[in-house]
Amino acid sequence: MPQSERPLAVTLQVVSIVLFTFIGYLSIGIPLAVLPGYVHSDLGFGAVVAGLVISVQYLATLLSRPQASKIIDNLGSKKAVIYGLFGCGGSGVLMLLSGWLQSWPMLSLGTLLVGRILLGAAESLVGSGSIGWGIGRVGAANTAKVISWNGIASYGALAIGAPLGVVMVKYLGLWSMGVSIILLAGLGIALAWNKTAAAIVAGVRLPFLHVLGRVLPHGTGLALGGIGFGTIATFITLYYASNHWDNAALCLSLFGASFICARLLFGNLINRLGGFRVAIACLSVEALGLLLLWLAPNQELALAGAALTGFGFSLVFPALGVEAVNLVPASSRGAAVGAYSLFIDMSLGITGPVAGAIASGYGFSSIFLFAAVAALSGLGLTVYLYKQAAQLPPPEDKLV
Repeated sequence: MPQSERPLAVTLQVVSIVLFTFIGYLSIGIPLAVLPGYVHSDLGFGAVVAGLVISVQYLATLLSRPQASKIIDNLGSKKAVIYGLFGCGGSGVLMLLSGWLQSWPMLSLGTLLVGRILLGAAESLVGSGSIGWGIGRVGAANTAKVISWNGIASYGALAIGAPLGVVMVKYLGLWSMGVSIILLAGLGIALAWNKTAAAIVAGVRLPFLHVLGRVLPHGTGLALGGIGFGTIATFITLYYASNHWDNAALCLSLFGASFICARLLFGNLINRLGGFRVAIACLSVEALGLLLLWLAPNQELALAGAALTGFGFSLVFPALGVEAVNLVPASSRGAAVGAYSLFIDMSLGITGPVAGAIASGYGFSSIFLFAAVAALSGLGLTVYLYKQAAQLPPPEDKLV
């Protein structure tokens, strides 16, 4: 293969693997905007239970990360992805069954919750498994590219899946969500079945808690940066409403578009400049965008703030992720990816209640000041890690 063609060939191979992340997260996105209304309006439960149906999936993802990492490192990332896709299909079956049991609300709710827990565990396997599979196929030197494209696949799938689910339920009925998830899982399994697996790396497997300790500082920086994303995703519509502005959906779309564009245009900078330098620049831009949202006197500047925030946060995950994964031997790569990903799960999980409490006491604009302070704290931590790393010799088991 000519040298000039290699980057494109690598990218195409990465895309062919993160396609499974796209399928998995499309299965997550399709019911995302529909289930709270179904539980509250159709089954007759309160808002707390409606919120629980969504949050239980994230809890399941969080708790299943260690086991998913063990499967990836010991059985291989391809098997982990296929197991995860079977889990997605099982959640679709349970969602379909929940709709059929609508006349028995408690039974319907219980079936739905089991399906959500299964989907959360499947997310751990598909998301982390695809990253491990991609790195194993194209080499550790392309870690940043794999993580970047995996993020584009996941966030893009959520952005497409949520409105798609609303449209399907409106015109076809609730059953269409379950059937579509089953069909998506079947398609993913068929595509993955004969695809070349990544070699299982021999070597000592570090205990998950040991790996977690190694990536803790980097994960903490990611979690602090993730608060801005969680705040916008959860509260931007209420923030717009409190200011009597229109087009909150446009604000979300612009945030997502900036996020994806930054990954496509500047993802290669991580290998050229190093993860810490890119993360420092990105957290600075994110903090600026959040401060602009806090102070925005009109919706035009709020749009600019959302765009800057999306642009800034975009590369934080892969930039710090490269540095985190480099801290462990290749034989424990799956554990490193899983442990690092725990922090974005926790960040998104706590942002809602904490930011909601701040908004109740100080107004919706104040939550963006809170998020900006968090991003600046992540920036300070990243600068510290960068200075510490510069003083250390390269580890013997460095991956890139």
